[in-house]
This record gives sequence, structure tokens and C-alpha cells, in this order.
Amino acid sequence: MSKKLWIYVGFFVLLLAVFYLALFWGTDLWRKKLPVMNDVKEFAFVNQLGDTITNQQVTGKVQVVEFFFTTCTGICPKMNTNMKDIVKNFVAEEDFMVLSHTVDPDKDSVTRLKHYADSMKIDPTKWMLLTGTKVKLYEAARKSYLLDDQKNGLDPIADQFIHTQLFALVDKSGRVRGIYDGLDKKELVKLNDDIALILKERYDGPRFVNGIFQNNPN
Repeated sequence: MSKKLWIYVGFFVLLLAVFYLALFWGTDLWRKKLPVMNDVKEFAFVNQLGDTITNQQVTGKVQVVEFFFTTCTGICPKMNTNMKDIVKNFVAEEDFMVLSHTVDPDKDSVTRLKHYADSMKIDPTKWMLLTGTKVKLYEAARKSYLLDDQKNGLDPIADQFIHTQLFALVDKSGRVRGIYDGLDKKELVKLNDDIALILKERYDGPRFVNGIFQNNPN
């Protein structure tokens, strides 16, 4: 191959590199991506301050989600101690928060959740404890966050009880991007790494889903 031809080939490669740089610059397309596991369905729950929180209000934030109950003396205290460390790691991130849903809404009133939050010195702007109807809470755990087997929902709701140590990671567009064992140190390290990863992803507002312009699909 002649020297002149090598120059042409090199020039073409350079042009191609510049083209792809211009194409992907300012986007997230070049970053490592976590898989999309599910879309979070629309919800409306009440937090420890008595405020109604909907999916629209947390869209645009990276969320770690769990299900617990305040009278639990087994795995829940350990889970929330680990969750507190996660919050500390990302306390300076405006686009990060934790959503903890009670699985025992009959006992976990707003007042009880507030007392629990105060005992743990939880900042409600970074960490919300949520209650609602048992049906809606359990639907969220199973159909939105994938934190419990949907087959467990076949029994009468009064006989159901979710007790899981799993955490879900949700991105700014309301999509589940990972499930983690909230008691496993290696899993928690991965969760922290993945939070940092998807915090870097851009959120450009509502998404088109099935041809309809909306924040979160049903």
C-alpha cells in the first residue's frame, strides 16, 4: 500500500472518529448500562410527614426502594442500618433518595412512621417512609419493584405478609435497574457502585411509552 493511500485511510478513520464523537458527545450512549428490569407503576402513598407522595414527585431522582415494618426485630433493623449508610454516601446528591414502604399499614400509621424516622434521625427530604392500603403496597412490591414473587398474591390479602431483605434500584425515569440483598456486604458494595453509575445518566423529562407521552407507564 502506497504512502498516499495510507494517508487517505488515516484521514478517513479520523473523520469517522470525529463523527462518532460528535454523535455521542453529551449523551449517555457511551456509558456502561444497567439492564432495565421493569417500569414502576403509578402510585400514591403517604409519608412520615403526612404528605401524599406520587411517582411524579420522585421522577427525576434515583431511588433505592425497600419494604419493612416498624415492629420488626429481625432483618428490618439490619436493613435500615445498611440503608442509613447508603444515604450517607449520597447525602450530597440532590437527585437521590430512599423510599421505604411499610408492609404492615394497619400498625404503621403516619404517627408511628414519624416516630420511627425520628428515632433514626432520618431526613425526610432524602428518605421517605411510606404507608397506604395493604393492597396497593403489596402490588407495588410485586408488580413494580419485583421484590416479592407475584404468586404470593394469590392468597386473600389478609393472609399475606411480605418479609423481604431485597432492595430495588430505580432510575430517574422510574425504571427498575437492579435488585440487591440488603444484608449482603458484596451486594451493598455493588448497589453503591450502581447508584453512582445511574446518577450520571441524564434525565430529559417524560418519556414516550407505547406512543403516549407520559412519565411512568402503567
